[in-house]
Amino acid sequence: MLEDTDRPVLEVEVIGVGRPGESGPGAGGPGAGGSGEGGPDAAEVRRLAELALASAGIADGHLAVQFVGAERIRELNRDFRDTDAPTDVLSFGIDEDEDPLGPRELGDVFICSEHTVDVREAVLHGALHVTGMDHESDEGEMLALQAQLLCWATASAGVSAGTA
Repeated sequence: MLEDTDRPVLEVEVIGVGRPGESGPGAGGPGAGGSGEGGPDAAEVRRLAELALASAGIADGHLAVQFVGAERIRELNRDFRDTDAPTDVLSFGIDEDEDPLGPRELGDVFICSEHTVDVREAVLHGALHVTGMDHESDEGEMLALQAQLLCWATASAGVSAGTA
């Protein structure tokens, strides 16, 4: 029998939700949720990220999902991708190729709601990149999985809310 300390722990930390002056889920800005209802709250962001990670068999580790403004995402895009323009989502994997000495650090996902058509899709997209998937080099698998996960998550959220 596993003791509580032996169980894999998956932690998704959501940063920037609900801060005044920040673009983030629930802010109601352009593209906040893709459904006209505003963006997802922190609990839904966690659930979406966990779904994407689980699809790759990841059950333990820490992932940070941070909502940032256009200037910050532009700086990150410039510094790490040599593209001096804002974008919707950036992902940075951390413990990709080595065994961590302590708890596994999966990586960071940065999302700019004002440059995102659908925040829910951006959360899934960023988390899938952290798992090692890459739509720029695969044969469409990542984007197909992303679409399936978004469809499933949207349908299950509707069922649980009694709207489907």
